[in-house]
Amino acid sequence: MGAASAERLRLASFAAPLSRDGPGLLLRDILRGEDAQIAAIADVVAHVAPDVLVLTDFDYDHDGQALAAFADLLAARGLRFDHRFALRPNSGMATGQDMDGNGRLGEARDAQGYGRFAGDGGMAVLSRWPIDRDGLRDFSTLLWRDLPGAVLPVRDGASFPSEAAQAVQRLSSVGHWVVPVITETGPVALLLWSATPPVFDGPEDMNGLRNRDEARFWQVFLDGAFGPPPDDFVMIGNSNLDPADGDGLHEAMVALLADPRLHDPHPASAGGAVAADPGQAGSAAEDTADWPDGAPGNLRVTYVLPAASLEVAGAGVFWPAPDDPAAALLGEDGLAAGPHRLVWVDIVR
Repeated sequence: MGAASAERLRLASFAAPLSRDGPGLLLRDILRGEDAQIAAIADVVAHVAPDVLVLTDFDYDHDGQALAAFADLLAARGLRFDHRFALRPNSGMATGQDMDGNGRLGEARDAQGYGRFAGDGGMAVLSRWPIDRDGLRDFSTLLWRDLPGAVLPVRDGASFPSEAAQAVQRLSSVGHWVVPVITETGPVALLLWSATPPVFDGPEDMNGLRNRDEARFWQVFLDGAFGPPPDDFVMIGNSNLDPADGDGLHEAMVALLADPRLHDPHPASAGGAVAADPGQAGSAAEDTADWPDGAPGNLRVTYVLPAASLEVAGAGVFWPAPDDPAAALLGEDGLAAGPHRLVWVDIVR
């Protein structure tokens, strides 16, 4: 492809806190126009101006009203997304089983993925480019135990929380989607996921094991276990797993980042670099979440990983240094748009 026909595409992921305590409340808060955090999130997105934005903590509603309303907020800031996409997530999807082994039913942790209501904390895509819905692949119904090489939790020699629970337990706490977008230079498949945090469990380490397999799913997918993988893709999402720091089975993220079929462009920021936690093992500049020191501390948990075949032209984490005028978008405490930071990568095709 000649240089004259090359196209630069900016893809971004943001685990912005766009989830509320009940169904319809996110739409209400967006339409009211009085929520300072929603405004700050929209300001950050408009500043970075991606061509494709993946949101990994966005409440789902069947008609997509909240996503449309958020897109309108961005359009008012000069950033127009004509194409929107979301599927019902596993989060908040009732199972009828005691999924956390506490002897009670119907709680948030008894859903397929933690959720106080159906659609709580789902995923969503906003795109300048059309979405090929005919080419969509949704792996959200895959049972955890059916993933090749899966390791499920055991307590006292027995399946945890029960055989009945494991018989219905899906791998995806939110979803695993393959969403093709049709750019002017051809299709690019978005490989999307948002994983459970590897904490909030017991010695059986159910969430840690599930978190590891949610990340490992993509390597199994690229191996061809579910059919031929796409040629041009970008893996995007919130793995809730840092390769070196915090809780979780770090080797899963290390292996994914080292996979030769992917390119890790190491998005970084000046703000993260100066906010390093004491004793941090990983690169503070690559952190994507600003949590209190040690609880769990600043971590790299959001990823945008292009296929090795794609040319990367730039990458970053929106976390300006304190003396950067853009830092005002994050507020005086740096948390105006929530603890997570937007991550972006530019590719050229």
